[in-house]
Amino acid sequence: MFELKTLFRISLAATAVTLCVPAFAVQLSGDARAAIPHDLQQLVVVDYRAMQNSDSAMQLKDRVMPADLRQFDDAVQKSGINDNHDVDSLAFILYRPSASSDDLQTVGIAQGQFPVDDMLATFRKQKVRPSLIRTNRVYPMGKTGMVLCFVDPSTMVFGSSDAVKQALDVRDGLAPSMLTNEPIMDAMKSVESEPLWSILDEKGTQALMRNLLGQAGSVADYDSVRKRLVGSWYSMDFQHGVKFDLTITTGDTFAAATVSSLLNAAALYKKMSGSDAEKTALSATDISSSSGQLQVHFATTDSQFDTLLKSPLFQSVVH
Repeated sequence: MFELKTLFRISLAATAVTLCVPAFAVQLSGDARAAIPHDLQQLVVVDYRAMQNSDSAMQLKDRVMPADLRQFDDAVQKSGINDNHDVDSLAFILYRPSASSDDLQTVGIAQGQFPVDDMLATFRKQKVRPSLIRTNRVYPMGKTGMVLCFVDPSTMVFGSSDAVKQALDVRDGLAPSMLTNEPIMDAMKSVESEPLWSILDEKGTQALMRNLLGQAGSVADYDSVRKRLVGSWYSMDFQHGVKFDLTITTGDTFAAATVSSLLNAAALYKKMSGSDAEKTALSATDISSSSGQLQVHFATTDSQFDTLLKSPLFQSVVH
């Protein structure tokens, strides 16, 4: 099962998709959106096609890709999909099965031009039999424990059996979808045209802030603003160097200014204790607040970013 940290690792792996290659907008289709559960904690979307154009991208992807995503890659290839050719984009959704649940599930959605007839022929040759969820045919993906279902010829839902069933329930109108989650849909408008983007709800944003503050943020400082963190979104662009933009929404201007002060204190702490690469990266980071929103902007060159990837700070995040 994915955790928030695992999804962050997916985001880092997704840097491999756009590093040193032209940026493409990654937008979710109507069928993809309709299969995403209402109570999501984080959604990560990445352009997958561009990674085949860069050796550096593939090396970075191999370094930080979590085991769950490796299993998906392996299973997809054995199913007859050329992931570097057929898959246009990937979305990973961390969600709660119900509004009252504290448990988290993960489901993935792949978009592309899939050779569905060839894949079904491969399944038949391998004597892989589908199970039925209403009219939906669900196929096992090797020995990974994952299953997949084509909701249309260009949209595939994959994950654990329970997660895929829940996504199909959502898509078939038996459970509420993300389309009725107004805060999430509003946040999506700010980032969905970027090559890599993510949105988080209130709980996801609170966990993100706790991780960002690290040792520099005391429990008292964090608790003073935790309940005022409403949501967040971020995007990454690698067309000209490396750019990262994060926006956190709060209840009011004072809360945004407080969070800004806490993050600046955390950055100062890391500047004093970090490596030269980390200090350089933090010097390239701007943290500010305006109109109830906190903005974090990071920009650096490809070579400086490559050095940062080898730093203890980066390794502590992805392992």
